[in-house]
Amino acid sequence: MPFNAGIEAVLKQVNDAGGIDGRTIEFVHYNDNFNATEGLTYTQRLVEEDEIFALVGHFGTPTVGATLEYIQEVGVPMVYAATGINSLYFAESVGNPVMAVQPIYLTDGRIMTARAIQSLIYGDTKDQALAAGDKIGVIYTNDDVGLSIKAGVEIEAENLGRTADMVYQAVTTYTFNTAVTMLKAYGVKTVILAMNQEPFGYALTAMSNLSLNVPVFSSYVNADITVVDQYRYNENRPIYVNAWLDIVDPEGLYGFSQAYWDFAAVMTAAGYDGTQEGKANYTANSFAMAGYIAAKVFVAGLERVATNGEDLTWATYIAAMEEGAINIPMGGTIDFSGGKRWGIASMALLQYTLTENEGVYTEQFVKVQPIQTIEELEGGE
Repeated sequence: MPFNAGIEAVLKQVNDAGGIDGRTIEFVHYNDNFNATEGLTYTQRLVEEDEIFALVGHFGTPTVGATLEYIQEVGVPMVYAATGINSLYFAESVGNPVMAVQPIYLTDGRIMTARAIQSLIYGDTKDQALAAGDKIGVIYTNDDVGLSIKAGVEIEAENLGRTADMVYQAVTTYTFNTAVTMLKAYGVKTVILAMNQEPFGYALTAMSNLSLNVPVFSSYVNADITVVDQYRYNENRPIYVNAWLDIVDPEGLYGFSQAYWDFAAVMTAAGYDGTQEGKANYTANSFAMAGYIAAKVFVAGLERVATNGEDLTWATYIAAMEEGAINIPMGGTIDFSGGKRWGIASMALLQYTLTENEGVYTEQFVKVQPIQTIEELEGGE
């Protein structure tokens, strides 16, 4: 799978260069079929039989959810979880072996709320952001994703002193129109959609049908043009989503950043560029990028231990990871210092665009705000 290919490519690069502190890295993995029971069984096998040093790129909500208690009990470092469930979030937990990288939904919810309230998309100056008393609608699905994002929304609304201005509406498949009708009645000035892709599309359709024309903010998981119906899109209802990776640089080669080309070079060196039989081209694959990032963050911790001149143990590795921020290739930073286990807490803002040229329509999400931290957003920067 492309996620594993990204990890493999980084480890090949490290090993080909002689390893770290005289050690090369072996990559051991099993297919749990996205099943929680199998995931727990294989995780235990990796730790107790294969005697792995760390779990890197622990994949999927079922397996991550089923193994967190075990991971914390034995103390094996877990770097990067390919899910955003809130059980990965710890405000201050020094020494915690669980080190999520991908944005956790709670953090995602905080960032989208800070942007919905503080963003300059409403005007050219901070004074034109949402005024005190302006209502902010929140439509959320009553599932792990929706409730996890909603928890972040509630925290950030309290941080910004806007709890009284929030209007929450839970939805099922059949109640989107009711939720939108209620938000119209409250006169909301903007709407946060706390959900994943399929309900995101339903919510946008309901807003179109009922002419609720206010800005929409949502999760990084919804940066997908296929869930936006271009025939119902209205420029008076702009759509914004978070983004934790940024590979675009208009001044870079073909409009891509150097960090992206570094990734592509590593994938090519590992044979994942479509030129080798039996290996796909993953140089533009988002899952491969995620695996690449997981391995890069893991390796950064190994390098810190080596630089410190310490023996490599679980304890020294976790302590090294907590020394300070680690740069995320194609992204911002991740900071485990002080026991922070927030996942990535800095994201860019994308806007859906629909352009027409001689009858041909082009849809895309384009960056309208750079990668910013929660603290920067709370300050209205």
